[in-house]
Amino acid sequence: MAEIPEEAIVEEKFLAASGPGGQNVNKVATAVQLRIDVFKLGLPPHAYQRLKTLAGTKMTSAGELVITARKFRTQEANRADARERVLELLEKAHERQARRVKTKPSKAAKARRVDAKKGRSEVKAGRGKVRLD
Repeated sequence: MAEIPEEAIVEEKFLAASGPGGQNVNKVATAVQLRIDVFKLGLPPHAYQRLKTLAGTKMTSAGELVITARKFRTQEANRADARERVLELLEKAHERQARRVKTKPSKAAKARRVDAKKGRSEVKAGRGKVRLD
């Protein structure tokens, strides 16, 4: 994916950013809040599930992805940063995880485990009170 489709963008709102910046922070709304409708992106089921886990609290119950960018001091830079972060998230969501291959312990390994358990059992059994019959 190279770009976010325009129909998927629900809202792009500019907010007053927090942090350093002096009077500029108080006067200018430079932070960007980008809301994207995930269903309009047309993601395959595996990518949608992975996106839900990757996004965490950034994903609403209505299926909107909310990204807030306030790293830079200009609207344009924050807007580009927000879109870049969405694209990175989507790229990660499309990566498939390698399937886990189930393995089974060999007969010899099972036998070693049982022998170790028997040996441990004998050691513990020998710790009881000594009886003189």
